[in-house]
Amino acid sequence: MNKDLEHKFISEFQQHQNIIHKVCRIYTNNQEAHKDLFQEITIQLWKAYPKFRGDSKLSTWMYRIGLNTAITLYRKSKRTIKTQDFDSVLYKIQSTDYDATEEEQLKLMYKAIYQLSDIDKALIFLYLEDKNYREIAVTIGISEINARVKMNRIKTRLRTILNP
Repeated sequence: MNKDLEHKFISEFQQHQNIIHKVCRIYTNNQEAHKDLFQEITIQLWKAYPKFRGDSKLSTWMYRIGLNTAITLYRKSKRTIKTQDFDSVLYKIQSTDYDATEEEQLKLMYKAIYQLSDIDKALIFLYLEDKNYREIAVTIGISEINARVKMNRIKTRLRTILNP
């Protein structure tokens, strides 16, 4: 990869790396697994970057690569390795206005999301990132109508999990 392309990748990656952290947060439940997944997604982005044509927004492309990598690794790890529960890892947000009930609600939401299938996790993740159904469909590789139907089913399932 030439130096200009390398610098462009690094610059754009630094601007959008929170996308990757969010994907990692959905598919991992401890800091070590988060770091490993972040590294793997970064490697896959680096390998695929020379082929990025700009047909979509960079962020959409990064979501797609990140989610595909996470889903692939999630499926492999689900067959072999059990990770520790997220509740056992201390997760603190440093803020003077932080309300503990919000943290508990987030924990419950993540616990419910962990029960979804890998594709459903990707859909709800993009929905929670305020992506419209068209962007979700493009990122996941399904039709917009299918994304809407799946999202309604996911919402119903999450309501059932959270309010038995």
